[in-house]
Amino acid sequence: MTLEENLAKPLVISCAITGSITTREQHPGLPVTPAEIAASAIEAGAAGAAAVHIHVREDDGTPSCRGELYEEVFQRIRAQSDVVICGTTGSGGGRFSPEGRFAALHYKPDLASFDAGSLNFGERVFENSPSFLRQLAHEITSRGIVPEIECFDIGQIGNAVRLQPEGLLPGPGGKWWFQFCLGVRGGAPSDTQTLLTMRSLIPHGAEWSVLGIGRGQLAMNMVAILEGGHVRTGMEDNVYFRRGQLVDGNGQFVERVVQLAREVGRPVATPAQARELMGCPSKAVASAARN
Repeated sequence: MTLEENLAKPLVISCAITGSITTREQHPGLPVTPAEIAASAIEAGAAGAAAVHIHVREDDGTPSCRGELYEEVFQRIRAQSDVVICGTTGSGGGRFSPEGRFAALHYKPDLASFDAGSLNFGERVFENSPSFLRQLAHEITSRGIVPEIECFDIGQIGNAVRLQPEGLLPGPGGKWWFQFCLGVRGGAPSDTQTLLTMRSLIPHGAEWSVLGIGRGQLAMNMVAILEGGHVRTGMEDNVYFRRGQLVDGNGQFVERVVQLAREVGRPVATPAQARELMGCPSKAVASAARN
């Protein structure tokens, strides 16, 4: 695609609100309670995010997979915002059982993360065996949820694509939605060459987004804006707005991406446009299905 075509495509901004690794020791304003997580997600949506990525915590900040916490957060967000909700199926830093990883799915998020392979993740192993990935793909897509295929390294793209002949991916709408997760110690680095190589390996017509960990966040956002991709920002991935300055909150990260897109003339996607690009049902159809 040409630069003009890239800049004409609506930019989906996703905001990862709290994650399972960032702590209040790193940022005292990290959202932790369901009310705080939901309020921050609503703030991000008002700032221009079309999607929010949701983890939940216990009140002491410990990562959690309790269903009632997901249910409360999703209900609070849906009552005040039409943002696309992505529920995590991550392992909570290795704390959750496979069944615990499926907890968010019972409350019908629009998207669900699909971590497409195992890797060294800092000092631990983030395990996602082929048999688990088949089960996870079935659990996501059988509920009419769109998988957000998270790839922390190049080979994980192939892990996901190989499930297509088995009818497990890409998902109910038949559209691929990839999230390149760059900069994790043990995964692919957050640099332009790696990003563009990964983009070249996804199926034709697939949509892609990118996140960069820490100081790689802004650089990867900027490349994606120009290259026709989409972006993820938020306090799960980074707590600094610039060197030595903690971010005010998730909304400030989103506002910066919106401003960057405006500077180069790229429109920012609404939640409705994001749903169309991702293959999610409309908000009305999704609401009817939950009821």
